[in-house]
Amino acid sequence: MDALVIIDVQQGMFAFPGFAPHDGEAVVARIAGLLDNARRSGMPVFFVQHQGGEGDALAAGSPGFPFRTELAPGAEESVTVKRYCSAFQKTDFDRTLKAADIDHLIVCGMQTEMCVDTAVRAAVERGYRVTLVSDGHTTFDTKTLNAAQIIAHHNATLGGDFAALKRAQDIAF
Repeated sequence: MDALVIIDVQQGMFAFPGFAPHDGEAVVARIAGLLDNARRSGMPVFFVQHQGGEGDALAAGSPGFPFRTELAPGAEESVTVKRYCSAFQKTDFDRTLKAADIDHLIVCGMQTEMCVDTAVRAAVERGYRVTLVSDGHTTFDTKTLNAAQIIAHHNATLGGDFAALKRAQDIAF
């Protein structure tokens, strides 16, 4: 069974003055469209939420911890809180997916080179089929590469061996 997985699209990711995720609002809008379509079709949706620890922009209880309002989980939707890049490391995410008979993950969210990349690779390692929403993940510029280059690199690296690549508009529910 297929499931939509939304990773770390939290308030704190959009709260750094002068440091915004690449095409962030458009990516959020595409993910919101996927979420709406998944809910209407009855496809299961799983949220992953990073808990950065005390003093972090994504610390539990901080203004940065909640998901973006337009991507808030419904009462019946699963939320996995994680402390590491991997949604699977020291969480019940794998067990939760298996209990729901999920074998194909449609992955989107933040941050491309960290939590999205790690989730895709860890899912494949555990036997899941993965579709990465090629225009449904984002990140920030670094000193070495700009965000657009990071996103393109990860789409090229993950596409094929690790995940099928599809644009948000091409994903059918």
